[in-house]
Amino acid sequence: MHILIVRNNSNSKALDASLLLMSYLNSVGASTYMADSSDLGNSRRRAQIAQQLPEQLQLAFVLGGDGTVLHTVHLLEGRLCPILPINFGRTGFLTNDDEDGIIPLAASALAGELGEDRRALLQLEVTCQDGGPEHNGAAQADDYGVNSEGLEGKTVFTALNEASLTRGAMGRIIEISLAVNGIPVFKERGDGIILSTATGSTAYALSSGGPLVSPRYSGLLAVPIAPHTLRARAIVTDPNDVLEVTARQTDEFRDIALFIDGELVLLPGPVQTVIASRADQSVTLLRPRPDTFYQAIAQDFFA
Repeated sequence: MHILIVRNNSNSKALDASLLLMSYLNSVGASTYMADSSDLGNSRRRAQIAQQLPEQLQLAFVLGGDGTVLHTVHLLEGRLCPILPINFGRTGFLTNDDEDGIIPLAASALAGELGEDRRALLQLEVTCQDGGPEHNGAAQADDYGVNSEGLEGKTVFTALNEASLTRGAMGRIIEISLAVNGIPVFKERGDGIILSTATGSTAYALSSGGPLVSPRYSGLLAVPIAPHTLRARAIVTDPNDVLEVTARQTDEFRDIALFIDGELVLLPGPVQTVIASRADQSVTLLRPRPDTFYQAIAQDFFA
């Protein structure tokens, strides 16, 4: 059995827990692999770590907060490996508490006694204009902040939380339009737009006025960011809908930044279109007990 441990190495409690966990897993015959969260914020480093992992991983323990979970999801992209997240961070919507201790929780996971919480992923196809070598540092594929692959002239990404198109370094407002299934819905000027999964509804989308959505929902959200109108509203879409965001390409509006799960994506040219849909794959989080989502929002947002 091959098991990955990802730890928030800036947290001393997570470091201690990772060593205890590794000792326990080795004692029951598991092969363990350790990764530090500080190494996972760059796709080049993530790729190096991923190459050192076995093709088949049976389980991944994440000792950290939601950010460490997001890094782990991108590290494991393409591997159908369940993740057991244990909270050693500030934000814990994706994580579990270890009230009974980390070893009993690990033993329950190995015994198959934990429930599965499947989370939809967002797939993005990004098309850019030819911006010349000066645009955004003219990044190459291995400089991207998140995993990517080419597809018919596009660059394809996946996200667990969200993708956000925002005003860039010049600080000017941008103009975008949104279509759903080819039907134009709105055009707006403002700070941008967030394309979010239900999982991301408690993150950036929430701070921009979006709704709280159960993580069991597999559709997407489109949430405007600081729109220059009183008529803009967040939109919750059907699980099979396809969203297309088109950026207005003029000298006034062409400076647009793309962030995926909070990481800046450096692109070879100005963003032209972003097509978003639900990905074929999902992420499986392990839970010792159900309904942690409603407990979390009751405590953090309504208490």
